[in-house]
Amino acid sequence: MSTPIILASASPRRKILLNQIGLQPIIHPADIDETVSEEMNPESAATSLAEQKGEHIAGKYKDGLIISADTIVVLDNQLLGKPVDKNEATDFLNRLSDKTHRVITGVTILHKKEGNTINKTSFFEETKVTFGKLSDLEIASYIETGSPMDKAGGYGIQDDLGALFVRKIEGCYYNVVGFPIFHFYQTLKLHYTDLLKDTGLFTK
Repeated sequence: MSTPIILASASPRRKILLNQIGLQPIIHPADIDETVSEEMNPESAATSLAEQKGEHIAGKYKDGLIISADTIVVLDNQLLGKPVDKNEATDFLNRLSDKTHRVITGVTILHKKEGNTINKTSFFEETKVTFGKLSDLEIASYIETGSPMDKAGGYGIQDDLGALFVRKIEGCYYNVVGFPIFHFYQTLKLHYTDLLKDTGLFTK
């Protein structure tokens, strides 16, 4: 692809999903303050963080398609971010046990050319996830793997024991992984047709 693709995220899961559809992004994580106003609803919070990450990294490139995202977990209207320690991870998983929560991912796609922003699009995707009832042993054993510590809500669903906890999903599975591939592709088709052709996806 002639236009470089930059993924403003250190998430290996997002990189794998983009690789899965044939994109090979440059990895350039955005180091920003991820504090959001308590007055923001979850959808706005996720979208705002994605936009901030995208804008931050876009300022470092003259040309490119910058992709940024932020995933949050919401339970009873409270945001559950990445746990700061094992105690908070335990608290998160106890609260998620036997309940339905929402996973919301905000995504921003920003196209720069010759130093100017040509197009910027943001959207969010929501998936409902229902956990089974978790025992203290299950929670403790999972936390000891270290896996919950870098994931919103303190769990992962792919290549991870967290998959054992998920009883039901309503919506996009890949959104729970951390990047809503279908919505992303539809947005490329709608707003970035020329760039999509450059990738060679579904074109002769």
